[in-house]
Amino acid sequence: MQQEQKLKTGTTTVGLVCKDCVVVGAESKATMGWLIAGKDVQKIHQIDEKVALTISGGVGDAQALIRILKAEINIYKLTRGADITVKAIATLLSNILSQSRWYPYIFMPIIGGADRDGLHLFSVDPAGGAEEDNFTSTGSGSPVAYGVLEDGYKEGMTKDDGIRLVVRAIRSARERDVFSGGKRINVLTIDKNGIEHVNQDKILEFTK
Repeated sequence: MQQEQKLKTGTTTVGLVCKDCVVVGAESKATMGWLIAGKDVQKIHQIDEKVALTISGGVGDAQALIRILKAEINIYKLTRGADITVKAIATLLSNILSQSRWYPYIFMPIIGGADRDGLHLFSVDPAGGAEEDNFTSTGSGSPVAYGVLEDGYKEGMTKDDGIRLVVRAIRSARERDVFSGGKRINVLTIDKNGIEHVNQDKILEFTK
């Protein structure tokens, strides 16, 4: 039991698809069991020009897989002379996790992005299962976040409405999940023009 508590980690990450963009967000608290290891941790990482993923799980595993994905994406683009699709990235990560299931990576990301086929959002579990959806959440705060998303999500939402809902879902999770928190909520949007980080002043406005 003591060993399980030492290994316990938590977070809240959220993603959803709007009319013209994908919105992903995360809080910024990192934990090691009952210790707060960091209060301002970046849990959203850009892995391609129009693709980003969120971190949920072990930080070391996440960093290793991000390096692998970036390298594989660059190899794909160099050898094929074309951009890789979001689905192909999700499938690649799914295959890596599936092949490692006996010595698993403790990692459950959300992958969001834009490509020639449109806007996409995937969640990938540690065993390699990948699922595309209009909204999703991972981490210890996800049960709370899902309640907010189920209540507030509508297809064809505007960018501002999507940002507002992501912030509200994460804020609610921070209120009820002891392993979610930190100094800030980080949010970015992804559309056909690329990735944009949402200003903290705007996020603070949506938290009131």
